[in-house]
Amino acid sequence: MQDRVERAEEQIAYLTRTVEELSDVVVEQGRRIERLERQLGLLIEREAEREYEGGGQVPLADQKPPHW
Repeated sequence: MQDRVERAEEQIAYLTRTVEELSDVVVEQGRRIERLERQLGLLIEREAEREYEGGGQVPLADQKPPHW
């Protein structure tokens, strides 16, 4: 019985450590996603400004595709 309890405790400790490591990974990925979303937003704004300045028309990103 003692062996089963020790194995269970070891497994719980291992699983707890694994959950903590995975939690850290998820937090880091969330930070990266937020940073990438901000960068993408800035790039979209820059491209829209460039398109508008280049031709004075509505940026392509804001136009409906021709098949609509």
